[in-house]
Amino acid sequence: MKDAIIIDNYIGGQWKPPANRERLESINPANKREVMGYVANSTDFELNEAVYAAETARLLWRKKTGAERGQLLVRTAELLESRLDEIGETMCREMGKTFAEARGETARGAAILRYYAGEGMRKIGDVIPSSDAEAFLFTTRVPLGVIGVISPWNFPVAIPIWKMAPALIYGNTVVWKPAVETAVTAAAVMQCFHDAGFPLGAVNMIVGSGAVVGNGMANHPGIHGITFTGSNSVGKQVGQAALARGAKYQLEMGGKNPIIIAGDADLDLAVDAVISGGLRSTGQKCTATSRVIVERSIYELFKTKLLEKVATLKVGNGMDPSVWLGPCANEKQLETVLRYIQKGKEEGAVLLYGGTQPEDSDLSDGFYITPAVFDRVESRMSIAQEEIFGPVLALIEARDFEDAITLANDTSYGLSASIYTKNIGNVLSFVQNMEAGLIRVNAETAGVELQAPFGGMKQSSSHSREQGQAAIEFFTSVKTVFIKP
Repeated sequence: MKDAIIIDNYIGGQWKPPANRERLESINPANKREVMGYVANSTDFELNEAVYAAETARLLWRKKTGAERGQLLVRTAELLESRLDEIGETMCREMGKTFAEARGETARGAAILRYYAGEGMRKIGDVIPSSDAEAFLFTTRVPLGVIGVISPWNFPVAIPIWKMAPALIYGNTVVWKPAVETAVTAAAVMQCFHDAGFPLGAVNMIVGSGAVVGNGMANHPGIHGITFTGSNSVGKQVGQAALARGAKYQLEMGGKNPIIIAGDADLDLAVDAVISGGLRSTGQKCTATSRVIVERSIYELFKTKLLEKVATLKVGNGMDPSVWLGPCANEKQLETVLRYIQKGKEEGAVLLYGGTQPEDSDLSDGFYITPAVFDRVESRMSIAQEEIFGPVLALIEARDFEDAITLANDTSYGLSASIYTKNIGNVLSFVQNMEAGLIRVNAETAGVELQAPFGGMKQSSSHSREQGQAAIEFFTSVKTVFIKP
């Protein structure tokens, strides 16, 4: 057990304690007795200070060339890479995912920074033919200004970086609010930005409750755009607040992601995809597989194979290399998962496996739960309609392929979806008819390449896209220029 550390805010290039001196605890979900850090419980005072710092730095930062901004992103990537083990261990101990996953996420953060460093040398406009023979007509893109970033605890490195990197490369300054639950990890990331030599105020970090800091950011007149990843309920509040004052907003929210197992699928590969997509990171991914829709002809065989494989997964502390499934990230999330498991049983689904807290005394101080597999799930049930954000798989039997598509679309969410099949006709039908922003064929629902656009349909997002070159659409405004000599 390591000593807890003090996490302050990072404002204008300096680490500063909150004026009220109040602190919140970030604890290790594998051992609730271990406090990882005492983090700032900030107020509007610190938020105003950070926004002022970002606004002050804005004009200087936007004057830098894309190449100059990109060099700083590359330097930050190098620092992340040099601290992979350190940050990976911090994330594992603070959030609960396995060390291998945490280290991999940190490496992904570095890759995202390198990708956007290159974006600084791409075109930012187009020449347009004018009806006036003597005129020159073109477009260019300009930064929004100060960007508010609100990131969740489940990917404390990758998600904020895929928001901050494009914001910065396109000339914006940033005020970042990480989740309290992973503020120690966030501070390690912020230190990399500091050590890379970013101008004072270009990147700022404020730690505190969502009700105070998050709500304050959404309503702050000095924040010109806000990008949010989190729950639907909070996301809608952020969007409504930003809309009311005319600020640009981007919301990535929940998912209830289906995987269709067609009658001709390779069942062994499909089982592996369901387990990886649904249970890695303890199911705490917005793209996690939660509904497993299986054609009737192979339903029983698939179920048997799935249960055999799930039974081999080891639950425990993510720092143990033999562990496959770590704890839930916090006590509240564990309680949510347990509540949905109970609700599933009450609504008539059959719990085939797991869904209980381990009896191992070595795990009694952590927020652990064994992966749950439900049978006889109907589309109307809560566990088939509502996001659980935990290691819960709902098996749904489909009469045929057409019925499987109908069932897959029977939800208010539309983030990701996948299918396992060898039939090209099934593939084409799935791609055309599936109502989701991310479609994957013969691959798990979770995962998207960093150079590709990411976002959902229906209630899963505000319909903008993150990552890849699509990010420029949110973080810049188009300026049309007409010049006549």
